[in-house]
Amino acid sequence: MLIRCSSRKDGPLTDAVTRAAEVLKEHRESIDRLDAILVYTLGERFKHTQAVGKLKAEHDLPASDPDREAKQIARLEDMAEQANLDPEFAKKFLNFIIDEVIRHHKKHQ
Repeated sequence: MLIRCSSRKDGPLTDAVTRAAEVLKEHRESIDRLDAILVYTLGERFKHTQAVGKLKAEHDLPASDPDREAKQIARLEDMAEQANLDPEFAKKFLNFIIDEVIRHHKKHQ
């Protein structure tokens, strides 16, 4: 069955192309939902790290904790492998977050 789409000048769309467009739309909707989850999760995470920063400042503790950071990176790399995510990407992502957290902690000192 051929479906004609007035927005295309090069001819009719096939069922396969129409189905591909539907699947693409579904993937994009899932991506949009996951982006929202990531943003709200990061917001929640930073709420806690900011509280940690204030606590560290109140008790004259250092802004960074290299031992904890190393453990967190190793933990995240393991999780990434289990999730079929590139561990190097996960490590870069966590390092980016840690750098941002430390920057916030230093603001409180």
